[in-house]
Amino acid sequence: MATKTAPTAPVDAGTEAPQAEVDIVEMAAFRSTPSDTRLTEPISGEPQSEATAEANLTDAIPDGGPEAWTMIACCTLLCFWFVGTSYSWGVLQAALVDRGLAPASTLAFVGSIAIAMLAVLAMLNSRGLSIIGARAMGMVGVCFMAFGQILASFATHNIAGLFMTAGVMMGIGVSQCFMVASITPVQYFTTKRGTAVGIVYAGGGLGGAIISLSLEAGVRNLGVEWTFRLVGFLMLATGLPAAYFVKERFTVMRKQFVDWSLFKQFDFNILFLAGALGTFPLIVPPFFLPLYAQSLHLSASLGAVLVCVWNFSSAIGRIFTGVCSDRLFGPLNTLFLILSLIALSLLVIWPASTSFGPVLVFTFVNGAASGGFFAIMPTVVGSVMGTQHMAVAFGMIVSGWVGGYLAGAPIAGYLLAAFGGTGHGISAYRPAMFWAGGIAAVAAALIGILRVRKSPHLTIRM
Repeated sequence: MATKTAPTAPVDAGTEAPQAEVDIVEMAAFRSTPSDTRLTEPISGEPQSEATAEANLTDAIPDGGPEAWTMIACCTLLCFWFVGTSYSWGVLQAALVDRGLAPASTLAFVGSIAIAMLAVLAMLNSRGLSIIGARAMGMVGVCFMAFGQILASFATHNIAGLFMTAGVMMGIGVSQCFMVASITPVQYFTTKRGTAVGIVYAGGGLGGAIISLSLEAGVRNLGVEWTFRLVGFLMLATGLPAAYFVKERFTVMRKQFVDWSLFKQFDFNILFLAGALGTFPLIVPPFFLPLYAQSLHLSASLGAVLVCVWNFSSAIGRIFTGVCSDRLFGPLNTLFLILSLIALSLLVIWPASTSFGPVLVFTFVNGAASGGFFAIMPTVVGSVMGTQHMAVAFGMIVSGWVGGYLAGAPIAGYLLAAFGGTGHGISAYRPAMFWAGGIAAVAAALIGILRVRKSPHLTIRM
């Protein structure tokens, strides 16, 4: 008897929002594996209604238990590596700039490639996951990341080699581990889904905090080359076992992920453009804070501390944003406040930060707001576009983030070089700050337009 497919339960805008990286796959329909055929096949042989199939699939989810929390632990460890390493690139970048390998703008592009691959390969990996499964994709992803780091240790005097290893190879692995860590937790939880996903991606923030400090200590005591190698070996030693124990309950059903007719809708175009612009300034601070610390004549250790604080506060921001959206302001209002806070921190706080204390304040505020951006986006898309179009609309919006991920930090680096570079003091950074802050302000203005379009009554929670 043929197995009927069953979509996941829809996510309402008012429920707790999981992280943005998760919803692109969570909202996609699932196809049960052969062992779970009984859950989606009607006993009577009559076709199931969509509501019945949806209820059967929801009832089949354990919503916790030892196996579920084992999956959370494994995915948290994967997230520790692929998020933490990606957002700690600024520490290695500063060390390579000191060596004179390349200007900050060029080296920032290396780190940007690894992050941009999340969006570039998202659709391809979602299909690959349905073919080879989460365990195999996770193990392959860990190997790509680890060997990208190890091979990068032999390319520290060759910028092209770094592009291929720390950029492309690392990015392929990051994108694959991202897909595995995104799809697995949501298959084991219903009412506790937000908590489970929050734990997984808090692991990424914790990873960024720990790895950034560890990289600085490694560069200082072992050198850049052995720091790359040590990270790669640790990824293999801990990441491969974690990926091996990952097991998805359902296989992602192949379906259409693009609906070009959405571009005919004004609301979608505003969200798409605001998201595309909003990602440009997001990775500028973690990539350039170590260099900024050097220009303030602070130690490399304090520069790593700033990256650590940025990553840690981003984890806090992800959780706090969900609370604000669910209980205080609503998703659209919260997104407007987040983008406004990012713009304010870049336009006002950072340019005025001429010592460690004010820079630390900027780092915490900007990190929390940037983490909140990712946490709130899926809820905003669901509330504006409706759950019926959530999966397709959010997938298309995430694809629009490629430009910001890829070009945001390099553009800031080019502006830094054009105004004198790191040797000309903190004034050389301000054009990049104002550019990034201006982009964030435009994104906030677009969301403001959408908010007023929905309702001119600003006190309404939405």
